[in-house]
Amino acid sequence: MHALGKGKAMKVSLIATVLNAADHVPAFIESVRAQTRPPDEIVVVDGGSTDGTVEHLRAATDIVTLVEPGANIPRGRNVAIAHATHDVIAVADADCVYDPVWLERLLAPMQNGAAVAMGWYEPIMGSSWLDACTSSIGIGASVEEIDEGTFLPSARSVAFRRDAIEMIGGFPEWLPIGEDRWVGLRWRERGIEMRFVADAIARWRPRPTLAQTWNQYFRYARGDAQAGMYPERHLIRFATYAILVGVARSRRPLPLAVALGAGAVHARRPLIRAREWASTTRDRGRVTIALPALMAFVDLAKMAGYIAGLVDLARGTAGPRPVRPVAAGDAPAAGSPSP
Repeated sequence: MHALGKGKAMKVSLIATVLNAADHVPAFIESVRAQTRPPDEIVVVDGGSTDGTVEHLRAATDIVTLVEPGANIPRGRNVAIAHATHDVIAVADADCVYDPVWLERLLAPMQNGAAVAMGWYEPIMGSSWLDACTSSIGIGASVEEIDEGTFLPSARSVAFRRDAIEMIGGFPEWLPIGEDRWVGLRWRERGIEMRFVADAIARWRPRPTLAQTWNQYFRYARGDAQAGMYPERHLIRFATYAILVGVARSRRPLPLAVALGAGAVHARRPLIRAREWASTTRDRGRVTIALPALMAFVDLAKMAGYIAGLVDLARGTAGPRPVRPVAAGDAPAAGSPSP
């Protein structure tokens, strides 16, 4: 894998996928246009939106808009990469917004020879206490806790060289969610240079309802099972809740006290974050009460999703399949290419 020489001009294609995000696309476009280092081209693949998303994209003459109805996220990314004209690819989500220096900071390690640059992501805080709770759970860890040697990139904030994605056969189209983690694990296996960029920040929107939060984590875990990712992590979750059920049924004071203490330790960091993000004293009180229950709610969604993924594998309806080749003319253009 060749390196880009320091100081040599670099051209980058920014790609994104989108489906029914008309409310968010204008903010995404505005944040991309405000970059201190603009992309040399922007390629967006729409999976068949019906809410006006495509019309927003068509109105942006500096975006190459491709429409492939029914395309899932990894398929959309593969289509976008096939149409991109540059060998450095930055990946964004069209329902996120990006700090003005995001792309400039993300590309810096690649200018110095890295094959992959992994940006950071933070929630766009809403005004409700539920936003504070779901955001604190979704962020996982603080940026200070990240280990560059084990961190896996999110496709809402990552850049890579074309040969890095080609060497693993593209994004796995058979995996409808969790495909970015699958790609990151394949890169780790091959030992390519991956650099973490803490100040290249994408800002994502937490799910606004409990139903959408359940669906999000259910799908994440289902994808983990389908791809064989993180089995130990899921086994620990199942074992932990089995033990908790046994302790609760025993009604013995000491085991119950130990379990409650362990739960408090587990919830401590998300609770601190959520209380910091809560906008009022009343909301901080609500967060303190609700967050442990919401964490259990999310864990149940993950366990249900993981079981569903295992069922998919048993039925033969999921699992690795060859990625369909994409030719540059496969998807119809619905916009004007960037100059």
